[in-house]
Amino acid sequence: MRAAGLLAARGLLALPAAASVATCSGGGEREPLFVFAASSLADAFAEMEARFEADHPGVDLRLVFAGSHVLKLQIEGGAPADVFASADRHHVEALAQMGLVADYRPIAGNWLTAIVPIDGSAAIGTFAELPRAERLVIGTTATPLGGYTLKVVERSRERLGIGFEEALLERVVSKEGNARLVRAKVEMGAADAAIVYRTDVEPGRVREVPIPEWANVRAEYLMAILADTPSPRAARQWLRYVATGPGRESLLREGFLPPEEPCSEG
Repeated sequence: MRAAGLLAARGLLALPAAASVATCSGGGEREPLFVFAASSLADAFAEMEARFEADHPGVDLRLVFAGSHVLKLQIEGGAPADVFASADRHHVEALAQMGLVADYRPIAGNWLTAIVPIDGSAAIGTFAELPRAERLVIGTTATPLGGYTLKVVERSRERLGIGFEEALLERVVSKEGNARLVRAKVEMGAADAAIVYRTDVEPGRVREVPIPEWANVRAEYLMAILADTPSPRAARQWLRYVATGPGRESLLREGFLPPEEPCSEG
């Protein structure tokens, strides 16, 4: 059982409200492995959990999801993470520079896309028509999603002009702390459009408005093993599983792209 007391036992009194902790039944003397992961990886990692634990019966995988920037701050503050999976390179490399990361490697890629309500209430059919939205939601600038989104907007200027960029940013009514919260605003009817990762699109719940290749930005996901993990063997097993084993197949099924770069050492 993954109660707050277990986290406190390793130095973390409370996780951010936006984070969610996946639970599973306990059993025996399994070694706990705390995996802090970007919220956009939630579905893929949850799918991997049971199979990984079946293949590694001595490991009790404990998944914590939130925005990458929130998790980074938690790790800096002494959170009990063994592995950190970030939606961008910056957060991992920043932790490596602090000496908090033993090694890391890219595990996947992603594209961005726009979404609108499934009921068609937003008269938006193309990316160029996105300024028609009266209420646009994006990620905060502290999040990888928010940073990628601003790059998309900047890149659109060359084809669509600075007027498009200005009009689009004027429509922003909310900036959320992780990709799932951004999507939820459209699903709940609190926004006319949002920019999310393509893997966050669920047919039947939102309608996708693709971002053209000339404006799009490829997101890069990295996974790091924390330098002070008490479970280095289990952490490396999980990293190999996700980066090169059956976990990669799960990521591809969820719509993620294969990583572009070879292994990096921190």
